[in-house]
Amino acid sequence: MSVYEIITNKIIESLEKGVIPWHKPWIGAGIPKNFVTKKPYRGINPFILSLYDFSCEYWLTMKQINALSGRVRKGEKSALVVFWKWINIKEENSSGETAIKEIPFLRYYHVFNIEQTEGIEWKKDLPQPRQIDNLEHCEDIFANMSNKPKIEQNKAKACYLPPADCIYMPAKESFFSAEGYYATLYHELIHSTGHASRLNRPEIVGSVSFGDEPYGKEELVAELGAAFLCGYAQIETAVIENSAAYIQSWLKVLKNDARLVIHAAAKAQRAADYILNRTEIEKNED
Repeated sequence: MSVYEIITNKIIESLEKGVIPWHKPWIGAGIPKNFVTKKPYRGINPFILSLYDFSCEYWLTMKQINALSGRVRKGEKSALVVFWKWINIKEENSSGETAIKEIPFLRYYHVFNIEQTEGIEWKKDLPQPRQIDNLEHCEDIFANMSNKPKIEQNKAKACYLPPADCIYMPAKESFFSAEGYYATLYHELIHSTGHASRLNRPEIVGSVSFGDEPYGKEELVAELGAAFLCGYAQIETAVIENSAAYIQSWLKVLKNDARLVIHAAAKAQRAADYILNRTEIEKNED
């Protein structure tokens, strides 16, 4: 497998999980850097390294880890960093003369995040504090929800964990805007309504793999439901562009099945109604 195929497959894998490598509504670990040189990675590398769930921006090669008397924790896997290496080739011109020509050749090497290592002293570079205000009307949606899931803040990623019935959220200060924070929270909150103790959606309750059709359908429900809640909270104009792009990506994955949108929207509405304590309305409409 070529370097191009390795990197392309990694990006496709990410897109199939609903993660767009070049866009996140939160800052995360910051721009990935080499721990020894402190230089930021360039080109495609920052996007590739940002796909890994680490809270620290520092990466090292195995040679650098060994030089610092460190070691990689058992079971940890490396990431790829690519670079261009110029090589000389001989080439004949139209006159039959041989000339030396430099051409770029794509190479790669393996790196580990410093959080995957032991025996190396390091301190995380904390970002400058950012003020993201609470939006009370947005906060009330979660606060007033009956039978709500647990929520844990300051995590490396946003996700819903069905077995624990728990939502993970990055720190509010790491988001670019308050609207982005609440839109992300609502997306995960819609997922949580599929729990067996709530609306019991098979896509949440059953065994679902990233990128397969049931997962894609559930992601579409979550994004449509989040759009409904954003509309209710009157923040939809701030997030609608991202939502539209996200929904469109899943429609493409799921072959633009027109019936899928109708069914997903119905499930999304039911989920939003549940969060807004409108279950009686939903029952009467059935």
